[in-house]
Order: sequence, then structure tokens, then C-alpha cells
Amino acid sequence: MAGRIMIGLPSLRALDTAQSMRIWLAAEATDMRRGFDRLAEHARAVIGADPLGNNLFVFRSRRGDRLKILVWDRDGYVLWYKRLEVGVFKLPRIEANAGSVELRASELAMILDGIDLSRLKRLPRYERPAESRTKSHEKVVA
Repeated sequence: MAGRIMIGLPSLRALDTAQSMRIWLAAEATDMRRGFDRLAEHARAVIGADPLGNNLFVFRSRRGDRLKILVWDRDGYVLWYKRLEVGVFKLPRIEANAGSVELRASELAMILDGIDLSRLKRLPRYERPAESRTKSHEKVVA
């Protein structure tokens, strides 16, 4: 293998599995005047997840042209805020009685890039059982 260069191409799956934190989108619109503490309370009450844990919380405005993202970073909250000059964020469909929906990292990236998630359809893909992947890896290594 000397002289051969192996290039790993990125995939959405790689992005999603590399992400260790869970991403939650609040179903209902949120008052964008809320700051760190009120958004953390909202995350705990509505989403039901610990705002001090390994979670990222996404909140949208009533008009859908603004997003706030709250995350705990070791010693304090980080609040990211984006306002679109034109248009709205296209969010995934959320079930009627759900307080929140969990997003993949790739889905959040698509939302921020202006991709309409409600029109996307994820196609089923074949995936070998974990046991057979391990056995085939052992044969290659041996």
C-alpha cells in the first residue's frame, strides 16, 4: 500500500454519527426576546431535556425567519441567533401533539443552508447487521 492515498469522502451519515450531542427543535414558536435563562427553562419544560447536558436546542420565531440555538459549553451557555433578510426557515414536519422533535446534525445543517426538509424524503437503505460487519472485518485483518 505504499504510495497509495486513501481519500475518505464525507457523507451525511458520517456527519450524523460524529455528532455526540442531541439536537432538539421546539415544535411551537418561541418568543425571540427570551435570553439564556428563559430559553433554558423552556428547554427543560417543553422539550424535557436537561439544558446543562449534552444537548443543543433550536427555537424558531412565530414568523419563521429567526432561529435561536442554545447550548451549554462547559462553563456557560452559548446562544446563536440568525435572522433571515428574506424568506423563512423550512423546518421538518412535526407531529401534532409533539413538544419537540430530534434532529440529525445533517438536518440542522440543511435547515441553516435553506433546504426545505418538509419536501425531502429519506429513502430506506440496506444496512448489514453489526455481527456480520465484525466477522467480515476480522477476515480482512487476519
